[in-house]
Amino acid sequence: MSSFAAVLDANVLYSYPLTSVLLELAEARLYRPIWSEDIHAEWIRAVTQKRPDIAPEKLARRRAAMDEALPDACVGGYSRLIGALDLPDPDDRHVLAVAIRARAQVIVTFNENHFPADVLSEFDLGTQHPDTFLRHLIDLAPTVVRDRLENAAGVLRRPPMTIEEYIAMIERQSLPESAAALRELFGSE
Repeated sequence: MSSFAAVLDANVLYSYPLTSVLLELAEARLYRPIWSEDIHAEWIRAVTQKRPDIAPEKLARRRAAMDEALPDACVGGYSRLIGALDLPDPDDRHVLAVAIRARAQVIVTFNENHFPADVLSEFDLGTQHPDTFLRHLIDLAPTVVRDRLENAAGVLRRPPMTIEEYIAMIERQSLPESAAALRELFGSE
């Protein structure tokens, strides 16, 4: 397993397609994903609010599958740190506490401005937008990424997807740079 640890913020885990891609690459050991019970609760709450048509049982199965596939990803023991942290949005302090507890190197989030660099630098942490993070993984291990995503696209049945449709799905997740890199990677046969 890679020692590079990345906390996946709830806004990254909200989207099933993005979560699927990130977990596929974590299972390939390109990085060590980190989340917590609070992060789980946050993404589930957000999905439930935006998509009341999705059954709670389906979200519970997704959460359980994540924890089962990557049993070391869900960390605890961070709650005592929360009160000592200062962020623009106090509701994000638990994410920073998780990152500190897990000795992560980065918080992957769409809300980078919620985690000021001067605060994170105290803990040798940074943030990355998911597009940047995924692009780095593509650059780090293009063959592994290609194999894993080709396999992931190939097993989809509802609906089945070509690799181009799979890349288009990734692009719709606000990941234009990663989609461009994947098109280049898959175009180089």
